[in-house]
Amino acid sequence: MCGIVGYTGNEQAAPILLEGLAKLEYRGYDSAGLAVRDGEKLAEVVKATGKLYHLADKTDQGRALPGTCGIGHTRWATHGDPSMVNAHPHVSGNCSGSGSGQVESDVVGVHNGIIENFAELKEKLLHHGYEFYSDTDTEVVVKLVDYYYKKYKIGPVDAITRTMVRVRGSYALALMFKDFPGEIFAARKDSPLIIGTAKDASYLASDVPAILKYTRSVYYIGNLQAARVSPGQVKFYDLNGDEVTLPLSEITWDAAAAEKDGYEHFMLKEIHEQPAAVRDTLNSLVKEGRVSFSDAGLTDEIIRAVTQIDIVACGSAWHVGMAAQYVLEDLACVPVRVELASEFRYRSIPLGEHTLVIVISQSGETADSLAALRVAKERGAKTLAVVNVIGSSIAREADHVLYTLAGPEIAVATTKAYSAQLIAMDALAVQMAFVRGVISQEKYAQMLEELSTIPDKIKRVLEEKERIQWFSSKIVNAHDIFFIGRGLDYAISLEGSLKMKEISYIHSEAYAAGELKHGTISLIENNTLVIGVLTQSRLFEKTVSNMMECKSRGAYLMGLTTNGNFSVEDSVDFTVYVPKTDEHFVASLAVVPLQLLGYYTSVSRGLDVDKPRNLAKSVTVE
Repeated sequence: MCGIVGYTGNEQAAPILLEGLAKLEYRGYDSAGLAVRDGEKLAEVVKATGKLYHLADKTDQGRALPGTCGIGHTRWATHGDPSMVNAHPHVSGNCSGSGSGQVESDVVGVHNGIIENFAELKEKLLHHGYEFYSDTDTEVVVKLVDYYYKKYKIGPVDAITRTMVRVRGSYALALMFKDFPGEIFAARKDSPLIIGTAKDASYLASDVPAILKYTRSVYYIGNLQAARVSPGQVKFYDLNGDEVTLPLSEITWDAAAAEKDGYEHFMLKEIHEQPAAVRDTLNSLVKEGRVSFSDAGLTDEIIRAVTQIDIVACGSAWHVGMAAQYVLEDLACVPVRVELASEFRYRSIPLGEHTLVIVISQSGETADSLAALRVAKERGAKTLAVVNVIGSSIAREADHVLYTLAGPEIAVATTKAYSAQLIAMDALAVQMAFVRGVISQEKYAQMLEELSTIPDKIKRVLEEKERIQWFSSKIVNAHDIFFIGRGLDYAISLEGSLKMKEISYIHSEAYAAGELKHGTISLIENNTLVIGVLTQSRLFEKTVSNMMECKSRGAYLMGLTTNGNFSVEDSVDFTVYVPKTDEHFVASLAVVPLQLLGYYTSVSRGLDVDKPRNLAKSVTVE
C-alpha cells in the first residue's frame, strides 16, 4: 500500500522519482505527487489523481521540475477520498494543497501507513492555530513535526522523534525541511522503508525495485528509528535522538527480475518463473540428501519438542497454511491450527514454549501478520517466519527465519511466492516427519526425491496453457464460479477461487465439497460453473458425487485431476490434468492451471491484470 521514493544527489531528482514510483505501481494507488527542491529555493509540489502518467505529463516526465533533492509518493486512500487535495506530498503551511507550485512551508512530507490517533492530534494542533486543508492523517503528522520543530527550536531529528513518541499506528515517513536543503529525513514504524546509497547520491523507497537501477547497497531502517539522508551518506537515530549504526546490505537478485522480459504482464511472467522459484527455494533447503534448517536456526531438538503448530497468515499465504496443515498433520502427526492473522492477534489462544507459530508472508511487512508474530512471542511461543524479503520486519523479529527464493514479485496477485512458500512448507513437513521418527530413512529419501521433480512437472503443466486459455474464453461472462474439493483439494480450491475473483472480478467461492448440501447448493442454477479439484485418491469418488449433484441442477463442470483419472471425462464438461506426484505435494502442480485460468479470464475481460482495482501488493495497514 502506497509507495514512497526519495532522492538526493547531483542529478535532476524528478525523473528519478517518477521512475521509482513507476516501479512501485504494483503496490496499488489512486493518486501521486512529487516535491522537489532546487538548492535553497522553496520546494515545488505537483500532484495528480489517477494513474502515474498524469503526474508525468504534468511535469514533462519530470524535466519541468528543477532540483536535485525530492520525495515522491503514490497514495492508496485510507483517510479521505482519492482527490488532488488528499494526494501526497503534504505541507505544514496553511495552503490549499490541491495543485502545483512552490510552498512556503517549513516541512513537506509523504507517509505510508495509518495514524490511529490522528483525530486527537488534529484537535491539539487546531488549538495551536494550525489549519487543515485535507482529510488525511498524513497532514496531521507533517504539522505535528512542524509544531515540535518550532515550539522547542530543535533540529529535524529531534522533532521527528518527539512526533514518533506521540503518534499511534504505523508509518514510513519521508520529510524535507526548508532550513535543510539537499537533505531528506525519514522515520519508520511497522511500514517498509529502505535507504540506498551510491557515490554522491542517496535513495529512499518502500521496496527494492524502485532503486535497484541505481544501487544495490541498502540499509533496512529499524522499527522506531529515524534517518538523516544526504548525498551519499545516511545517519540513523533511535527514539532518544542518539545515533545508531546499521549494517549495509547488498541486494543479490538481478534487476531484470523486476522487468516484464517480453511477457505481456508481470503475472504471466511470474507464473512461468515458478519452476525456478520452487527449484531455488528447494535447493536452498535440501543439501546432501537432507533438509537443513541450519540457516534458520531450527534444530532437530526444537522440532522434536514441538507439540502444537499454529500457522498464521493472510490471503494467499493463509491458503499455503491451509495446504500445509493437511501435509504436516498427515506426515508429521503433529496437531496444526491455521489462523487468519487479523483474527489471531485479537484472540486469547493458549500458547506455550512447545508451540511453534509459523508466520507466512511474502513481503515480511504484512501488518496483521507482524502483529500476530509479536503476540505469539509475548505468549512464550517459538516463532518461525517464512518470508521472501531479506531484512523485512517479520524476518528480523522472528526467532527463526526460513527464506523463500522467489525473487521480486510485482503482480498484485501472487503466484511464484505462493509456490515457493508451499514447497518450503512441504520440506518442513518431510523433515519434521523424519526427525520425529514418523517416517523411515528410506521413505524420507523417496519424498525428497519426489520434491525434486516438482519444478519439471510444473513446466509440463505450463505446456498445456493453450487449453486453459481456450476454456477461459468460454467462461469470460460467468457471474458466479464455485471451486470445490475435499482435504488438500479444498485448500487448492481456496487459492484458485481467490485468483479468479481478485483479477477477473467474477464472484467466486471455494467450499469444502461436503458442505455443498448445507446451504450452498441452493445457489446452483443453469450454467453455473463448478470447478472440482480431484487429486486426492481416497476422496476422489466423494467429490465426483458432489459434482454430479451440481450437474443435476444445471451446473457446468470443470474437473482438475491427475493423469490416469480419465474417468472424470465421462462426468464433466472440461478436464485439466496435472502430472502424478506424491499426493502430499500435488498442490504445487494443481494450483498452476487455476492461476492460468484466472489470468486468461482477466485478460479476456480487458482488465488490469497486474494491478487489480482496490488491491495492494503489501498490506501494511490494518
